[in-house]
Amino acid sequence: MSDTASERFKQGMATRRSVLGNAHVDRAQAASTEFDKPFQELITEAAWGHVWSRPELTKRERSMITIALLAALGQDDEVAMHVRATANTGASREDIREALLHVAIYAGVPAANHAIKIAKQVFEQMDAGKAA
Repeated sequence: MSDTASERFKQGMATRRSVLGNAHVDRAQAASTEFDKPFQELITEAAWGHVWSRPELTKRERSMITIALLAALGQDDEVAMHVRATANTGASREDIREALLHVAIYAGVPAANHAIKIAKQVFEQMDAGKAA
């Protein structure tokens, strides 16, 4: 992040870190190149600074909406990332289950079924990490 970063970018980076965790954001920043730096700046400012930072919904609610949308779109890696982020957003496993039930009805059973499979795998990994 440069010294000339906008306030929206700075807010976005703070929100991104609070949701995804410092380790994830640090890895994304370290992997960034000149090619994708503008993309990283865009998502930090737009998604995290403009949308996720708004006070009208809680991080829990945004988490549920995001997982449902990503599941409906078949964005497997993003579903997994946002399921992991529920450790920081306050969305419970029951919340995620309910969101994915909505996906089944409004976006299709196959999309929900696949997202449930991903969520279960992520939850198993998260549980194994807690046990270690």
